Amino acid sequence: MKKKKIPANPFILTGYVSPDYFCDREQETQKLISALQNGRNVTLISPRRIGKTGLIRHVFHRIEAEKLAKCYYVDLYKTDSLASLVEQLANVVLGSLDTTKSKIIKQVSTFFKSLRPLFSFDSLTGVPTIMVDVKPEIAEHSLAEIFSYMEQSGQLCVVAMDEFQSITSYGDPSVEALLRSHIQQLTSVHFVFSGSQRHVLENMFASANRPFYQSTQILNLNEIEEQAYCNFATAKLAAHRQQLNADVFGYLYQELAGHTWYVQMLLNRLYDSGEKLISREVVDKVLTGIVDENEATFQTFMRLVTPIQARLLRAIAREGTVQQALGQSFISQYHLGATSTIRSALNALVEKELVLDVQGAYQVYDRFFALWLKRK
Repeated sequence: MKKKKIPANPFILTGYVSPDYFCDREQETQKLISALQNGRNVTLISPRRIGKTGLIRHVFHRIEAEKLAKCYYVDLYKTDSLASLVEQLANVVLGSLDTTKSKIIKQVSTFFKSLRPLFSFDSLTGVPTIMVDVKPEIAEHSLAEIFSYMEQSGQLCVVAMDEFQSITSYGDPSVEALLRSHIQQLTSVHFVFSGSQRHVLENMFASANRPFYQSTQILNLNEIEEQAYCNFATAKLAAHRQQLNADVFGYLYQELAGHTWYVQMLLNRLYDSGEKLISREVVDKVLTGIVDENEATFQTFMRLVTPIQARLLRAIAREGTVQQALGQSFISQYHLGATSTIRSALNALVEKELVLDVQGAYQVYDRFFALWLKRK
């Protein structure tokens, strides 16, 4: 029996450990599993660091624990071409649908004539590692081979392509149509297309002139609900003989606008502090320490923006959330200047991912950066 992994700190910042260290997302988990079980591909959209990758890993854990499908996670963030996408996909899929060393070699050799995979096997476990180097001229054919291998395996497969909007930066407009043409023929392979650039993804999946138009179920991922997060946090801290009252959790949750990674980082530090009673003063002290650690980074951010963009950043940080960023009241209060100038500055800050646009409401993207700006 596999021994349960117990992390030193229950507030996990990277990766996925187990359901014991995953907070809530019950409705989102069920929606995602239900869609995939019923043959619907999903587009999962959220700002960075809200927890979409954690949700995918959690869903995959559930699916594989119940032996519903084989699951594969592919991060497209560092890919720059169809060839690099295919290479990433091949390296996680090849050999995974076969049970014995001889069958792996036979099946992979049969299906992947274009790839010429390199085999290696762990001497203790026998687990295969198969690496490929995909040349641009064979990328399309290799993609077809991978999908054929999965489709004919006799198993249901689920593939998550994270940061899927990256394919729009390949400089090859045919990639979308090519992927769509292959994917729409698959009956035993389902997909989660996830990403953080909302406008790009919405344009890809909701514009009638794009290949993926209305081909998926859209799922928008928001902040973890405050009460659920409070219950999770207080229980983990109580097990460590630390007390965090609901009103203090509400304070730190609001300070960080409920943004999952930043709340998680603060809770991680509070757990590490060993403070028996976590008061607002303790929260402020730990927050100040985190902000001070990142001062050099925040100063670099400020060197990347123009003076008017810097003024606008500070104004948004002081407000927390700005509903009418181009409204006369906001512009006058902070002496920002002409509306046309502010519109350009705002668009630039959103493009640089320094400001988050949530359906017309604006926040400083990095919550610790927002706190640093408020102090200046």
